[in-house]
Amino acid sequence: MLFDPDGNLVRSFGAGMIVWPHGIHVDRDGNVWVADARGEGDRGHQVHKFSAEGELLMSLGKAGISGTGADVFDQPSDVLVAPNGDIFVADGHSSRGNNRIVKFDSRGNFIKTWGTTGAEAGEFRDPHALAMDSRGRLFVGDRGNARLQIFDQDGGHIATWTSFGRPSGLYIDANDILYSADSESNATWGANPGWLRGIRIGSSRNGFVTAFIPDPNQDPDNAGTTAAEGVAVDKHGTIFGAEVGPMRLRRYELR
Repeated sequence: MLFDPDGNLVRSFGAGMIVWPHGIHVDRDGNVWVADARGEGDRGHQVHKFSAEGELLMSLGKAGISGTGADVFDQPSDVLVAPNGDIFVADGHSSRGNNRIVKFDSRGNFIKTWGTTGAEAGEFRDPHALAMDSRGRLFVGDRGNARLQIFDQDGGHIATWTSFGRPSGLYIDANDILYSADSESNATWGANPGWLRGIRIGSSRNGFVTAFIPDPNQDPDNAGTTAAEGVAVDKHGTIFGAEVGPMRLRRYELR
């Protein structure tokens, strides 16, 4: 769904094609990539590439089929396209799933995969979000392990940061400011206890957090999320939080 800056719907596309639209990415050419993180019949477990007008240009994975091979996914959570056109997929949305990053070239040809289930460097539990900084480093929101992992584009581990909470969504702007949406830190669930939920803002260069937008309901009794699970920022610094529980988009403006 495409909205203007005031929240008016401009157009939508993909109806009937996607089971559970989870990760979304717009590449440098304006193409829209969507990770479909569930399967149902002959749909799902895929990554789709659309033009800005909604024409389907490419699909990765096999419709409705989950697996561990080079041409299938199991609940892919997010997708990112590097400046050279290489495609990275976070696969997938389960702490007991594939727990890997899959890399393709711009035509969708498989290049490599890395990662397995675990908590060591290069291992994942629910790789939930992807972002890339100006140096081409790939940031992975390793949500189940309550940390960020940073890799080069060949899968070489560079660093692990815990300063951005339990990341569900990531965004890095043109100034290398990192935004991390933490929708799950919660004492009631036992997920990352001692941390507050909300959007953390800081540097992708050194990992220091400099600002925080708190969740208005820090420790709900139920298992629903109230904070932003996805986050994006426009060229004016306006922050958009995708709130899954309330099913709404919240806009934050700099003052």
